[in-house]
Amino acid sequence: MNNVIIIGSGPAGLTAAVTCAEFGIHVIVIDEYMIAGGRLLGQLYEEPNGSWWNGIQESKKLYNKAINLGVEFYLNTMVNNIEKKENSWIVYTEKGEFQTTNLLLATGAAESPVPVPGWTLPGVMSVGAAQVMTNVHRVKPGERGVIIGVNVLSAAIAMELQLAGVEIACLTLPKMNNVTKEDGNPRKILDSLLHVSHMAPSPFVRYGSKLMKNDFMKKLGVTFYPKNGVKMWDIPIQLRKAVTEIYGKHEVEGVTVATIDANGEVVSGSEEHIQVDFVCIAGGLYPLAELAAVAGCPFYLVEELGGYVPLHNERMESPLEGLYVAGNITGIEGAKVAASQGRTAGLSIAHHAGVKGLEIEIKDSIKMTEETRNSAYIQFHPEIGIGRRKVLEQWEAYHVSKGGVR
Repeated sequence: MNNVIIIGSGPAGLTAAVTCAEFGIHVIVIDEYMIAGGRLLGQLYEEPNGSWWNGIQESKKLYNKAINLGVEFYLNTMVNNIEKKENSWIVYTEKGEFQTTNLLLATGAAESPVPVPGWTLPGVMSVGAAQVMTNVHRVKPGERGVIIGVNVLSAAIAMELQLAGVEIACLTLPKMNNVTKEDGNPRKILDSLLHVSHMAPSPFVRYGSKLMKNDFMKKLGVTFYPKNGVKMWDIPIQLRKAVTEIYGKHEVEGVTVATIDANGEVVSGSEEHIQVDFVCIAGGLYPLAELAAVAGCPFYLVEELGGYVPLHNERMESPLEGLYVAGNITGIEGAKVAASQGRTAGLSIAHHAGVKGLEIEIKDSIKMTEETRNSAYIQFHPEIGIGRRKVLEQWEAYHVSKGGVR
């Protein structure tokens, strides 16, 4: 029997694997992708101190360290099911069954692209797919494109694409309807834009964002937002225009955009065409938590964390004996926070496996996670702290309902 199995080889899974292995614990890591690293593989951005965060390099360091510590990897391996039998977790994969007393789910997140007329044309992809094509496979998604959807993820990836020599005509909104209501509302989107304004090279944008701290100022900001957009990294961010259609005969040839008012309604007769050869759709991320649901872990909808998340505590323990969670399965945050959570999970697993004297290290790791979160360069949700507190409140309520027994 394996001491620990980790499903997912992103920043959380890799860091947890290294942490466990450093204590002499045998670790198996299973991932459906062919390369370890998860969403680290696509990340590349400049930090405030001028240094560059290169996700591929970071993932290689962690992977090589894990290999040197004896961690076994089963990549390109799909997990079909997990279940608890007596005191063990059984993991079913296409390459056989694995059994363990300690199971960590570090499955990360998935994209939720919004529907736009014409989105089935060749050349339309999620913004994450464009990121992986460019940063991992070194293949341009096209020469000139449009990103539909303005949020933290799309803004960061737009910068990465431009660094790779891909022209981004603009970031703009989808036409607002019952499905895209939140993603097509300029007032809602302005909050996301303000949370990445510190990344803008323009002093005007950075200073202007500081003035929009209340709803009245935000309303004014949307009402008087330039119809041609405000540039970040020389890419127009358009909150007063929306894509009504992606067009092309056999592949993407362009998009039709229209001016919208402050409420997101299309101004009749304002349609125009932008010629592009690819389109990215960005609807944000949500926790990829299906395996936790299969395991029977309680779930809660926490909007501040990006969707439904499994119940867990600060030690990354679930209410189910021997089941742990870490990374974006617990809420959408950056890679550094995920890695910090992975270390906490690894320490908790080691403690559960019988390693003595880890309580202080676990507490320090929890504190480090909070500090990493508070200083994160990119924050996907502005009220992540509120979301974390909600989960801890649910944890306490759950255990009170169970008589205070874990």
